Amino acid sequence: MKMILPYLTLSLSSVLLVQAQETPLVLKNDSPKVKAEVEKAKKTAGSEWATAWHYFCEAPRADVATDPVFEPTKIFDNVYAIGNSGTAVYVIRTSDGLMMIDSTRPIHVETQLLPGFQKLGLDPAQVKMVLITHGHADHFGGSPYFQEHYGSRVYISQGDWDLMEHPPARKGGGKGPANAIPKHDMVITEGQPIVLGDEKVMPYLVPPHTPGSMGFIFPVKDNGKIHMAALFGSVLLVTTGTTDEGMHEHMKAIAHWKEETKKAKVDVELQNHPLFDDIAVKLAKLQNRKPGDPDPFIVGQAGYSKFVDVMSECMQAEIVRREEAK
Repeated sequence: MKMILPYLTLSLSSVLLVQAQETPLVLKNDSPKVKAEVEKAKKTAGSEWATAWHYFCEAPRADVATDPVFEPTKIFDNVYAIGNSGTAVYVIRTSDGLMMIDSTRPIHVETQLLPGFQKLGLDPAQVKMVLITHGHADHFGGSPYFQEHYGSRVYISQGDWDLMEHPPARKGGGKGPANAIPKHDMVITEGQPIVLGDEKVMPYLVPPHTPGSMGFIFPVKDNGKIHMAALFGSVLLVTTGTTDEGMHEHMKAIAHWKEETKKAKVDVELQNHPLFDDIAVKLAKLQNRKPGDPDPFIVGQAGYSKFVDVMSECMQAEIVRREEAK
């Protein structure tokens, strides 16, 4: 496969957006009130979500381009995972072609994404839709390639089309060129299903990671049995770049997400940034799975609810930290 150089040229604004996520959180000497919030989250997490608790409450970090690659894996009858421990892409097989959630960084299209398709026996030319969780380059970076080479339709919320096409002024003034973004295509709207063949994805708006960050809820099949999967596309990997107002907006988004996932009876947890959900452990379990063993990505309805609560409670601890610092 030939390297397509134009897709390796990120707009400066997109680079800045990604870099903003890579600022490490400086942990503080917490007050008893903050420690109480952290302990509350730890109790909620238990052993099942201990990694998520440690990540959100103690040691957050952003994804980086050098995160370890994982083996492309079929995780459900109709769902495949490709990528690395920092940023994952999910491919859904439908009766009318393939649907892909996110498209990784431009530099990983020919080193991770397309080789992943090949290893899994999937044809990238069958990708009819690319759903983007939010308008950062580590998610939309590969979509121009699929749009141009395979005619894939690219779905992004209006808020994030605006963000990508009219990026904020960079430090020092001016704007970077936007030649690495996909051509304006389909718009994702909250509550309006995205349908391809026999698959229906329900999108929900969950800002403020970006103005139009989306979460997706969709059915998956395990040995023919249907389960409901959820992918929250607005995780704040680190909170240092988020305003106080944004933190409160994030809490509202998490509450909204919990309500929708509860109504949908979600029992499968997936993430585009699998830094905090033990994806390596789950993939290893899948490789050694015997007939009758559970799929490790199925966490149960109560389990998924706890996952969302851990994220919310750790974010609440950060809000208390900020209030005390004023």
